[in-house]
Amino acid sequence: MIEAVKFWNEPNNKSHWDFEVDPEWRIYSEMVRLAAAAVAAENPALTRVLGGISPIDANFIDRLAKDGTLATLDAVAVHGFPLDWNHWRIDEWPERLAEIQAVTRLPVWVTEVGVSTFGAEEVQEFGLKCTAELLIGRAPRIHWYSLYDLPRAWPATTRHREAEGSSYYRHFYMGLLREDGAPKLACRHFHDYTPHMGICQWFHYEDHRLDEAVRWLRRLGVKHLRTGLSWADSFRPNAQQWFDRMMSAVDEFDVTITFCFTPEHRGIQPHHTSAPLDVREFADFCAAMVRRYAPGSAQRPARLAIAS
Repeated sequence: MIEAVKFWNEPNNKSHWDFEVDPEWRIYSEMVRLAAAAVAAENPALTRVLGGISPIDANFIDRLAKDGTLATLDAVAVHGFPLDWNHWRIDEWPERLAEIQAVTRLPVWVTEVGVSTFGAEEVQEFGLKCTAELLIGRAPRIHWYSLYDLPRAWPATTRHREAEGSSYYRHFYMGLLREDGAPKLACRHFHDYTPHMGICQWFHYEDHRLDEAVRWLRRLGVKHLRTGLSWADSFRPNAQQWFDRMMSAVDEFDVTITFCFTPEHRGIQPHHTSAPLDVREFADFCAAMVRRYAPGSAQRPARLAIAS
């Protein structure tokens, strides 16, 4: 069942939010305030979480606190990849959390943390053990990124792609499982850290890995799952059927759903990272998804019980 919703993914990262359109995050802040209110109107019991930030930046959190955005939320989230993309050591995790805790009283979730096997599987094996020791007990939610490697035939969801050099290619090696489903070295240890540590696994539109992913999540003892519902995908053919199938498949887990990605025809610029032309449309999408998959009444939707 859905326990939490997140508004966007890495909004302070140039790969996920267009700074040229919204350099001061004023549009983003208004969008989050409207979306948080819309979700609360549908189901006030859901935890509302700020999109996970990367880099971890206390100034960004302080800015959103001062403009009233955090007052509409129940938690903030951070993402950290010190062995791949960040310019700090993995043993600095407690300090990075403390930086954010110093500027907000909201709980600080870690909704993406991981290590690629770009160089060697042993690096991920070490990184998983070290991350678990540093974060378990310090953050109420921890989501390891990710279960699967990204298939090489698919593009990573970043704005500049191959122009990012080796940073781009690391996206394809973040899984505990290889693209073909074979487990890597770190996979054998993950069960040691569940249910305290969850998984973040993005499912692409009509993702062929969905059913096998659910079987692996069960096998690993995962309780908390983070995934996403894409506003952009909602305009694809048969999008609602795909959303229904995905949400039915993951219903046994405590799910944090990320609402993200602007449809090209609804953005100020024709790109998934663009701020929307009308932020109310994003809020309407969030409300519609909550109404369908996490309604405020105790009655669960019949479609989730019968969907295959």
